[in-house]
Amino acid sequence: KDSIKSRHWDEVMKICDAKFDVVGNPEFKLQSLLEADLVTNREEIEEVTDGADKQLRIESQLAEIKSQWREKEFLFTEWKDRGVHVLKATPMVVEELEEAQMNLQTVLTMRHVAPFRKIAQELLGSLSETSDTLESWVKVQMMWCALESVFTGGDIAKQLPKEAKKFAKVDKDWAKIMTKASECRNVVECC
Repeated sequence: KDSIKSRHWDEVMKICDAKFDVVGNPEFKLQSLLEADLVTNREEIEEVTDGADKQLRIESQLAEIKSQWREKEFLFTEWKDRGVHVLKATPMVVEELEEAQMNLQTVLTMRHVAPFRKIAQELLGSLSETSDTLESWVKVQMMWCALESVFTGGDIAKQLPKEAKKFAKVDKDWAKIMTKASECRNVVECC
């Protein structure tokens, strides 16, 4: 079975109070298992193999989530022909982040998660941080878009020169940040 790893063989040896070298041993013989009297401990061994199957599903689920977020990219659009990029279609990304976090929380409650707990927790932490950053980013982008229209229009910028100067600096910084983000595009790396 693909799900049976060396840690499961260790459990079987402990249950049977026997020693045999199964993993990667070309000299391994069925006789070793027969001598271990596996039948006597059948129920406990079946529990180990069932657990191995469940762990394989957990491992696959974690690999799928990792792969999804290693490849997931933001979409950008240009703002008013100024050459400044802004995030586009973020609600879908937020929804996918929430779903992945929920799946990871579910995985962490599973009985057989022990060998993968640290990986699942780290991945959940990374996606939670990404989600929080994205939420703030979207709020800042909305404010920037509103202020950009106000301060690049002309009249208000003339009436409020100090504020216009402050916004010009923020605008320049925003453009640099968004250029870097649009070059990177990866959701987790950008956040």
